[in-house]
Amino acid sequence: MKPFIALLVAVALAAGGWFWWQKQHPASASGGAGPGTGPGGRPTTATIETRNIRFAVNAAGEITPSEQVSVRPEVNGKILVLPVDVSDLVKKDQLLFQLDDRDLQIEKQSQDTIIARGKLELGQADRDFQRARQLYENRLIALELFEDAKTNFELAKNSLERAQTTLDLVNDRLRRTRVTAPFDCTVLTRPISVGQAVSGSGGFNSGTEILTIANLNDLVINAHINQADVTRLRVDQEVEVTVEAVPGLKVIGRVERLAPQATIKNSIKGFAARILLKDVDRRIRPGMTANILIPVASADNVVAAPLAAVFTEMNPETRQMERYAFVQNGEEWERRPIQIGVSDFFVVEVTKGLAPGEVVSLEDKNKDRKSGTPGAAAAGGPRTAGIAAPAAGGGARPATPAGSATPRR
Repeated sequence: MKPFIALLVAVALAAGGWFWWQKQHPASASGGAGPGTGPGGRPTTATIETRNIRFAVNAAGEITPSEQVSVRPEVNGKILVLPVDVSDLVKKDQLLFQLDDRDLQIEKQSQDTIIARGKLELGQADRDFQRARQLYENRLIALELFEDAKTNFELAKNSLERAQTTLDLVNDRLRRTRVTAPFDCTVLTRPISVGQAVSGSGGFNSGTEILTIANLNDLVINAHINQADVTRLRVDQEVEVTVEAVPGLKVIGRVERLAPQATIKNSIKGFAARILLKDVDRRIRPGMTANILIPVASADNVVAAPLAAVFTEMNPETRQMERYAFVQNGEEWERRPIQIGVSDFFVVEVTKGLAPGEVVSLEDKNKDRKSGTPGAAAAGGPRTAGIAAPAAGGGARPATPAGSATPRR
């Protein structure tokens, strides 16, 4: 029995020791991180490939209609007809609203009566004047009576003209009680209801707003472009636009206007830009936020390497900054000078020094040789608007290719 108990204790101790070792060395227990990876599965190598590179900077703006009108009456009155409501599609010359015109109609009838009377009075004055002229020519009446008849005729004519002018003004006010759409539009707001009294645009606070209409077929983006990026834009240039409220939607915009003078918005100096959207999707609505991608540099089907694989240091002889990469050559790593071109935030075009399929290190092998320990992966990024990426450890630092790249369109 005692040997059996001793055997059980030995097995239990061995099992406990094995579990403790597994807990302390999980990577070794699973067979290690594998080739091309470091602790925690972090990649330490990459393969050179051919790909397209696009580098662009972002700007945000608000989507607004190209034409938006606040509809206000030109005369005072009360809303009689209001056939449209919010989101209604309205055609050009379609009725938007009509004011109660009964008072104006009564005034028009009164003015018509005054004009009819004026015509009768003018006819009577004309006959009296013609008769007085004949009598005066025959020396049958005095000059004074002839001049009185002529004056009465002129007064009657002036009175009729004045009445006609008043009638024209009444008719114009009647015409302004009926407001139609100036273009094909959509009703955005309608804060007024039928029966409500409104004031004309010539009155207090420029009148009462009855409707807000806009042409939603033509939308624009009013953006504030940073002064560091505005030089990359030009009028009639096409840009890619994404809308935050509609995931996955991409539309094309055309730069319509660029402000000639800088302004400060949110403590950032920039230039106002107006971008016209093409082929507007019905899901896009005014007030949404749009992101504009301003193209900076591009290259198609070029040899590309990760930015972390490109290192830079100064040549002590030439005092020039040189870029290089560590290329795998069997079991060894070859330090190879390279030349770079267009880059984005992740990869860079290699114009000379590397070929597709070659394996490069993401770590500084110079530091590995000096310390005898695995080097840390270089951290890199394109230099944009004069902002350089942080340098890696040791004497080498990641490439900042945008500063020497020649953009290709």
